[in-house]
Amino acid sequence: MKFSHTLKTAATPERIWAIWIDVENWSQWDTELVDADLDGAFVLGAIGRLKPKTGRVSKFEISQFNPGKSYTFTIGLPLCSLQVHRYLSDRVDGTYFTHEVSFQGLLGWLFGLLLGRKFQSVLPSVMANVARIAES
Repeated sequence: MKFSHTLKTAATPERIWAIWIDVENWSQWDTELVDADLDGAFVLGAIGRLKPKTGRVSKFEISQFNPGKSYTFTIGLPLCSLQVHRYLSDRVDGTYFTHEVSFQGLLGWLFGLLLGRKFQSVLPSVMANVARIAES
């Protein structure tokens, strides 16, 4: 299962990027998180933790990193992984930012059914929260 949401904002790409890599404040705009933290700097291979409103604390790793443009973090699940890919596009008419979620691996379809629908339903409001913070 894979889905994404893209928004246009008047905020600069640098402002969106700063919000995205400020892991300790992810819970301010991601309504499904209670807490998040990262061990050290936001770089390729960095390890962090997410505490969702429901469920256990999950460990994640920055698995792809293109500074100022995009990153992916990966959470290991039983026989699959959850990947969150976030990327920016600076265009003449504004900044576009995308949040993409995918479940990959043998049980990806199952976790997609169990978790994906909830993630997909809240993604537009989560993205709107990022835009609101970036534009303020």
